Amino acid sequence: MKDARTLVPEILDSLPSDDPSAQRSRRDLRRINFLMGNFRWLRRSLQDIPKDTPLVEVGSGDGSFLKMLAAAGWENLTAIEIAPRPNDLPDSIDWIREDMVAALPKSKGGVLIANLFWHHFSDEQLSSLAPHITRFRHILLSEPHRSPFASALGLTLVPFINHVTRHDMFVSIRAGFRNGELPGLWKLSLHGIHFRETKGLLGSYRLHTWRE
Repeated sequence: MKDARTLVPEILDSLPSDDPSAQRSRRDLRRINFLMGNFRWLRRSLQDIPKDTPLVEVGSGDGSFLKMLAAAGWENLTAIEIAPRPNDLPDSIDWIREDMVAALPKSKGGVLIANLFWHHFSDEQLSSLAPHITRFRHILLSEPHRSPFASALGLTLVPFINHVTRHDMFVSIRAGFRNGELPGLWKLSLHGIHFRETKGLLGSYRLHTWRE
């Protein structure tokens, strides 16, 4: 298939958390995430969902987004992340330090969110996770959009980011998604799930699914 997704290991995933290059790269990623507007889009998409709905975030990183939701009044928040629980995370947020593949089947099926996470998985892995993902009433995700435009935007950031971020950014874009790919892998239409795909102005692919 022309221009199919390609997965290459990302440098940041192999570095110790206290490595200076890893710490710099995580700062770069926070800035890039802010520029892409991913958190802002997620919060807007959650506005009409009751705040007592169980919400699970996979790949929570440092818990930044869940802390925002907790401050906004969300009551039933769970993180699934293989990294240790952050010291500054509110006690009200459950932190499951476990591999997502093992933890997701045991999670409550309200809202599932992920930011820059699913592109780490192959098409085969994503297809195999469909039964556990599609049982959620809402799915919200923001991922790299696999496109020449996103790559061109990445080039403008090269002078301002370190070598780890430079490598991983373009790897992520090549592993990103285009319209129709995730809905097809998860067979959303067959499950009676409605969905809307959009693209952010700065290189994001976004998917919102819901059940009536």
